[in-house]
Amino acid sequence: MNVFDIVGPVMIGPSSSHTAGAARIGRVARALLGTDAARAEILLHGSFAKTYKGHGTDKALVAGILGMKPDDPRIRNSLQLAAQEGLKVELVPGSIENAHPNTARVTLWDREGRQISVQGASVGGGSILITQVNGMSVEISGQFVTLIILHRDAPGTIAAVTEYMSELGVNICNFRLARQYKGGTAVMTIEVDGKIPKGANEHIGSLPNIIRSTMLEPV
Repeated sequence: MNVFDIVGPVMIGPSSSHTAGAARIGRVARALLGTDAARAEILLHGSFAKTYKGHGTDKALVAGILGMKPDDPRIRNSLQLAAQEGLKVELVPGSIENAHPNTARVTLWDREGRQISVQGASVGGGSILITQVNGMSVEISGQFVTLIILHRDAPGTIAAVTEYMSELGVNICNFRLARQYKGGTAVMTIEVDGKIPKGANEHIGSLPNIIRSTMLEPV
């Protein structure tokens, strides 16, 4: 435990769970999209659905999608800034089965029609847990440098990635694999200690059977 677990994060807004955590979920979705979003559909679950206006959860999520950190003073005006930038936002209170009370499912589209869907929970003190990417189960805390690697479920794919990281001297602290079905699309999430050398993510993205590799810095 560190001091931020006790006093909470540096942030804008009344609630670390409903604003700081929400902003981080939005930032993860933006990072995985890899470019500016043109459209955002946000499904709010549990207490997020009940109190999002009063606690500024809507503003925080949109701020994160725009790339803002939890301590950015522009969070208060994020909805207006989104409109100015041409980002269309739809907020839908609803229900997500077996989800944490502070959960949002953020689906983004860029101007070329590419899409990413991220489900994450704000679990307290500004901390988050991303539980789904494009409907596949993941566990991403946002506290470590993380590789999110979308790939074809083919023999040797995981070994090629992990052997390359071993060659670089990168220590893997968390690894998780999910797939849609045998031989279909899969996603591996790899959290590492320290940094990943420059150019490593691009190299991983060029390996056989890799569809896309995204490096996520701590949010």
